Amino acid sequence: MEKIGLVTITYNSADVIRDFLESTFSQTFQNFIIYIIDNNSQDNTIEILKENTDSRIELVKNKENVGVAKANNQGIELALKDNCTQVLIINNDVEFEKQLFEKMLQIQKDKNCSLVVPKMMYFDTPDYIWYAGSSFIKKKGFLPIHKGIKQKDRSQFDGVYPVEYAPTCCLLVKKEVFQDVGMMDEKYFVYFDDTDFSYRVLKDGRHKLFYFSDTKFYHKVGSLTKSVEKEKKREYRADFFIKQNTRNHIYFLKKIGSIYAYLFILFLFFKNNLRFIISPNFRKNFHTWKLINKSYFEGLIM
Repeated sequence: MEKIGLVTITYNSADVIRDFLESTFSQTFQNFIIYIIDNNSQDNTIEILKENTDSRIELVKNKENVGVAKANNQGIELALKDNCTQVLIINNDVEFEKQLFEKMLQIQKDKNCSLVVPKMMYFDTPDYIWYAGSSFIKKKGFLPIHKGIKQKDRSQFDGVYPVEYAPTCCLLVKKEVFQDVGMMDEKYFVYFDDTDFSYRVLKDGRHKLFYFSDTKFYHKVGSLTKSVEKEKKREYRADFFIKQNTRNHIYFLKKIGSIYAYLFILFLFFKNNLRFIISPNFRKNFHTWKLINKSYFEGLIM
C-alpha cells in the first residue's frame, strides 16, 4: 500500500498553517505522515503546531534558517527512513480539495509516471492560473516559464500531459526518483532548487513528470518569502531576491555545463548591469550595483 511522506517547511507560517493542516487532514487518502521542518520561526508557528495532537505530525525544529533545499532534504530523508513509498513536497501557504492525494496517486498509475503536479490557482483570485505546466526555455537561460500564469482560467490548460518543470509548492515524487537522481542541491538557499531538481529528472530520463488539471489547488503566492524580514522588509526582500536569484541562476547554468550555458553566463553579466542602469525596479546606488555583481561572481564559484 502506498504511504505518503508530506514534507513542508515553516518559517513564520502562523497565518497559514492551520488552513494547510485542515486541508491535509481532510484528505480521502489518509495513509501519510507530515514532516514539518521549521526554519527557526520567530512568530507563534510552533505554538500553533503543538495544538494539533495527531500522531502523524513529526516536527523538526531547526535552530537557524537552513534554507529551502536543505530543509526539504531533512524531510525527504525522514520520509525515506520511515519507508514512505511517495514524498509530497508541498508548501503550507496552500489550500486544496480533499481528493488531491488520491487523484495524484491515480495519475501516477494511469500514466505510469513517477512525478505528478497539479494545476495551481491564485488564492486571492481563484479564477486565475498560477501554474499550468512548464518547460525549460533555452533562450531565457533555461528558465522554466509557467504556462497560463496570470491568465483567467477558461479550461485552456485542462488535461493530463507531460511537463518538464514543476514547482515544489506541490510535487508528488516516487521514492525511486531520489535514489536515481539525488536529493535537492543544498547550495540553493532558496530559488532554483526546484528548477535544478526538475532539470536533473528531465536529463536523467528514467522518470516522467505529469501535470493534471482536474483538481482545486490554491496558492497564497508570496506568503512564505514575505515573512523573511519584518523591519525594512521592502529593502531587505529586494536585496535578498537579487542575491539569491542572480547567483543561483549562474550556478544552475554552470551545472548544465554546455557551451550555450557558459555563453549565457557571459551574456548575463552585461544584461544584469544594463538592467541596473535602465530598469526602474532597481535602486540606483553603489550598494545595489555591488550586490548584483558580487552575486554574479558568487554563482561562478559555488
